[in-house]
Amino acid sequence: MAKLRSIGVFCGSRMGERETYANAAEAVGRAIARADCRLVYGGGDVGLMGIAASTAAAEGGSVYGIIPGFLIAREGHLDGVDIKIVETMSERKSQLIAESDAYIILPGGTGTLEEVFDVISRQQLGLHDKPIVFLNTEGFWSPFIELIAHTVREGFTPQSLADHVDLIDDAKVAIARIIAQLDAKDATTAGKAD
Repeated sequence: MAKLRSIGVFCGSRMGERETYANAAEAVGRAIARADCRLVYGGGDVGLMGIAASTAAAEGGSVYGIIPGFLIAREGHLDGVDIKIVETMSERKSQLIAESDAYIILPGGTGTLEEVFDVISRQQLGLHDKPIVFLNTEGFWSPFIELIAHTVREGFTPQSLADHVDLIDDAKVAIARIIAQLDAKDATTAGKAD
């Protein structure tokens, strides 16, 4: 039996100012569940992350939340999903990264940015080769992608890193792209094993 693929969802613990952000989180949760993948997230029941996780769970999908114990009073957690309680934010982030086969990044604030910088820095250092897709709802991530391009132009970031980061507007297309990249990676690995 094939391993259940896990897609890490990094996004805000707040709702943001636009209804389209919530709609995008819902679409991501639905798309992950319908792709028969596990949604891995920060464990809370608030903001965009709560919407994505609760939608995946409502669709019958597998959901795995990782949350520091001290945040439960502030962010809650979803009933009926697999939750792991850890001690620190750093431990949560490391486990989110380790438990995921790919990452989809939705709008979020400084916590999301910290996760994003960590996951792309680890990729740049060769610590993983997992797909990273930014869901660019309302152009939210365009300034960030331009910042990355600026660091490439100025010689601080290799072009190869920018080439491995996708910017996509539609949740279903984003999840389909992740699945295609994972399938291609599996085929390459299987070819090397033969």
